[in-house]
Amino acid sequence: MLGHIGLNVADLAQAQAYYDALLPLLGFERFLAADDQCAYKPAGGKPGTYLFLYPAADPTPYSPDKTGLQHLAFMVRSRGDVDLVHRHVLSVSGEVIHPPRVFPEYPPPYYATFWLDPFGIMLEAVCHHDRD
Repeated sequence: MLGHIGLNVADLAQAQAYYDALLPLLGFERFLAADDQCAYKPAGGKPGTYLFLYPAADPTPYSPDKTGLQHLAFMVRSRGDVDLVHRHVLSVSGEVIHPPRVFPEYPPPYYATFWLDPFGIMLEAVCHHDRD
């Protein structure tokens, strides 16, 4: 299991505001905020991977085509949660890559939405087994 993931972002304050609103929908809560980083952990004391955000020293825009992170996927409990995240992304004028749908090309059942965060990092909310 991964302990944590660290993402470099062009604007830490903007990233914190964006992820403070998004990550509770994905089951995370912020536990650290400082001038040089902020971090989120699974909510309610659940085990899981932590997410750290750091200010990037190099402002070069993110590219999923370069070596490194291609995208970051968050598992949610239900298709309804995928839809909720999608509505949130639309409400903040996010760039949607794929609206919520079944992806038959992936191992079933795979219901997901993909979008870009403000820095161009592709994110995904996915439900493998609807628990509603």
